[in-house]
Amino acid sequence: MNKPDNKQQFERKPKWIRVKAPTSRQYGETRKMMRDLKLHTVCEEAACPNIGECWEKKHATIMILGDTCTRACAFCNVKTGRPMAVDPLEPLNTAKACAEMGLNHIVITSVDRDDLNDGGAVQFVRVIEALRKHSPNTTIEILTPDFRGKQGAVEMVAKAKPDVFNHNLETVPRNYPKIRPGARYYNSLRLLDTVKQIDPSIFTKSGIMVGLGEERLEVSQMMDDMRMADVDFMTIGQYLQPTPRHAKLHRFVTPDEFKAYERMARGKGFLMVSSTPLTRSSYHAGDDFAKLRTARDKKLAALKISKVPSDKKVKG
Repeated sequence: MNKPDNKQQFERKPKWIRVKAPTSRQYGETRKMMRDLKLHTVCEEAACPNIGECWEKKHATIMILGDTCTRACAFCNVKTGRPMAVDPLEPLNTAKACAEMGLNHIVITSVDRDDLNDGGAVQFVRVIEALRKHSPNTTIEILTPDFRGKQGAVEMVAKAKPDVFNHNLETVPRNYPKIRPGARYYNSLRLLDTVKQIDPSIFTKSGIMVGLGEERLEVSQMMDDMRMADVDFMTIGQYLQPTPRHAKLHRFVTPDEFKAYERMARGKGFLMVSSTPLTRSSYHAGDDFAKLRTARDKKLAALKISKVPSDKKVKG
């Protein structure tokens, strides 16, 4: 039996991965606002399947440092090339968009900027500071690149105290040479561990895609590696091949398999796990942050109770 070509694969998405095309008025309003403020979103640039649902609710993941990446990861639909100069108005415009949408929680990500001495860390700090000034009640989640190990970059951003510091491992180590050739698996783990060492109160988060030929045991080992770095929140979603020139989709992972991965991750001690075919790093991020904070409060309360001497514990 002949294998289906790329076109056939695109046409044969299972029902659990199909989404409606965005048509709502709120979607149009969100799109116009991003254009007016000259902001980019990963929702558009990475062709996220959840854009209709999120933009209808006026939730958008702002992508700072322009729309052009200095790397060419095989899974990513963001364009590659020589980026433009960093926009000095981007932090203020991001804060304006946040205020106009009335966000309780905002997600900020970026392209890779290996051309910059700081990898873009200073712009992350400026955006966080602008958000704190203009939307002080909004919680801030950042999804950063690895900054290519540039000295002081991670430390600078962590000290700006985002509420959630996310950096995605993306795929199992075996796939890195072909899927994420510009990155190093253990450098990414070290980044996440460094954030926790600087400020244990910051929630850390990381995500992977499945459907790229990974084995279950490899995913399990990744979970163990994340927990060794004290990562709080793990996301697992289906890889979708953006175009025929991108990394080939190996298979669609079933909803039952995603549930099994969730049980596995929770068993390893993650405070929060999101594991569904349509899960993406910032999908339902605000709701998940609230659950994450509640989960940590419960864990801390349980630890306090366990440390009370047995003769002082309330019985009955």
